[in-house]
Amino acid sequence: MRKVIGIGETVLDIIFKNDQPIQAVPGGSTFNALISLARSGVPTSFISETGNDRIGQMIIQFLKDNGCNADCVNVYPDSKSPLSLAFLNEQNNADYIFYKDHPHDRLDFTYPEVNPDDVVLFGSYYALNPVIRPQVKGFLDYAHERGAILYYDVNFRASHQHEVMKLTPNLLENFELADIVRGSSEDFDILFKKSDPDVIYRSQIMFYTKKFVYTQADKPVELRAEAGLKKQYPIESFNPVSTIGAGDNFNAGFIFGLLHHNITQKEMANGLTGEQWDRVIESALQFSAESCRSLYNYVSPEFGRQMKDKQ
Repeated sequence: MRKVIGIGETVLDIIFKNDQPIQAVPGGSTFNALISLARSGVPTSFISETGNDRIGQMIIQFLKDNGCNADCVNVYPDSKSPLSLAFLNEQNNADYIFYKDHPHDRLDFTYPEVNPDDVVLFGSYYALNPVIRPQVKGFLDYAHERGAILYYDVNFRASHQHEVMKLTPNLLENFELADIVRGSSEDFDILFKKSDPDVIYRSQIMFYTKKFVYTQADKPVELRAEAGLKKQYPIESFNPVSTIGAGDNFNAGFIFGLLHHNITQKEMANGLTGEQWDRVIESALQFSAESCRSLYNYVSPEFGRQMKDKQ
């Protein structure tokens, strides 16, 4: 059975509304997607690190409780687990403050088994961080050689804007390794000061990979792919409870769609049909909308059970 392997950070998300904390949930971009996939019956494994504290214990237990393999999550004895403060505005979109107390960033893990047509999800600063880059790049190369589909979520925060020049070589390596690049309008505004998906695709993406998905909050999703394929997908209009997990669950739904419709690495390499793109992006939008209906960063267990029944 095909599986999904994610590599990324873990945090405790403390959510504020009107400057008052209203919820605290385990999080991290890749983490959130894997929880939603695990709840939907997909075999998942997570490569990460956490601190030797109650938050770290809680995060690892949460992974296990939701059926995600946590064997490759390192617990560092001298570190505290990172925190993310998310402040919801009137539209329930979030501004973030991050607190991290890892005195020595490092990443030690044994590679999980990767088989052809498995999916590897990577992204955020974790996929660019120069300190752990050798380990991350080594695993991505290994997964690529093993025939996995590599899905890259750019997810670049404004707090790292001052590092753009330094991180660009790692960013371009990620583009080159990825079978699919998904980025938001915010990501590309911070990185390249560009907002037109056609310009971004032509100038930054297509030289490295041909499959590009551009999301822009409540505006339509833009797709650019091989053979001049260009499509637009409208977003369902509703009042979200929180948009914190929207992008992460778009990733989860997209990957669920790849697995559910049995889209293989070979098909990816040859180029997907318009109908195949429609199916996976429909799944991505479904997961994303579901995650916005609660203060949690993932789809509900009930939604997950519905997805299991589809498999």
